[in-house]
Amino acid sequence: MVKDYKSIGRITIVTNTKIEIKDLYKIFGPNPAVMLNKVKAGISKEELLEKYNHTVGLQDINIGIPACGIQVVMGLSGAGKSTLIRHINRLIEPTSGKIIVDGEDVLAMQQKELTNFRRFKASMVFQKFSLFPHRTVTENVAYGLKIQSKSKDEITNISSEWIERVGLGGFENHYPAQLSGGMQQRVGLIRALATNPDILLMDEAFSALDPLIRSDMQNILLELQKELNKTIVFITHDLDEALKLGDNIVILRGGEMVQQGNPQEIILKPIDDYVTDFTKDINRGKIIQVKHIIEKEPASSDFVIDANTTVEEAIEKLVNADISSASVKEKSSIIGSITTKNLVSVISRR
Repeated sequence: MVKDYKSIGRITIVTNTKIEIKDLYKIFGPNPAVMLNKVKAGISKEELLEKYNHTVGLQDINIGIPACGIQVVMGLSGAGKSTLIRHINRLIEPTSGKIIVDGEDVLAMQQKELTNFRRFKASMVFQKFSLFPHRTVTENVAYGLKIQSKSKDEITNISSEWIERVGLGGFENHYPAQLSGGMQQRVGLIRALATNPDILLMDEAFSALDPLIRSDMQNILLELQKELNKTIVFITHDLDEALKLGDNIVILRGGEMVQQGNPQEIILKPIDDYVTDFTKDINRGKIIQVKHIIEKEPASSDFVIDANTTVEEAIEKLVNADISSASVKEKSSIIGSITTKNLVSVISRR
């Protein structure tokens, strides 16, 4: 997966960028174009609503999304998450801005181009499953393939393969109402994947599921992603889910981007009190890797730990070896050291 990027202000510059969201604004109301200048001039959202009866959905969003990774967009209700993801396939039209996919502006596409983009390039998985209630599991999975004008044999083979792949063999002829919530969402996921899109848009896809089923779906997605290497944009309001799934995370608040970075950066360097509140109850030991907290001093032992080891795992290794420090190795090089004291301080930090 692509992880080489650097931040310049609120814009992330990414190598091998798949999706670029540039200067994106969305204002809801009867005259959004007129209100745009007021928003850019600095009028508050409260004043815009009170005086002009317009609502700011998104304001000055700039994100570079790498190919072949999972980009999480998170925030509380009303943050603009669903509004943002629906701009990528133009289910919502912006007030201004650009959505560039593989160098092509989606917002400039004519209807035929946009239709093909949705058929072949970008598929979507919704929170409420959005399955056809009158179609069987097989018919739901096959729907996008029919839209792509695949042959009957191709449709049968591809649908069957995906159904077996997520453990729904034997349920091919069941209708959605006969399935559990988790099974329905598996159907929604493989319906989107069956068309072999480059981009998978997932809008709160697992939030309606019970915790255990939700965790199972997260694991299924991660396992599939190891093989498929899709560009996934995943919307969630849950930080635990964001940290588990995301290669990169963007946090929105009130339609504006607050912070973006990898999970380690979000936890270790929250940009303000809002992000700090999000991260304060996270089990840091299970998320933070030792390579992000290394010290320059040499270790007092010859014990070596891999750089991608989590803090929790590192503590266990040091305790079992009855030592207080270890060298940290990334690939073939020693990049620093860690101590038990340092590891414990990371977990206890608030």
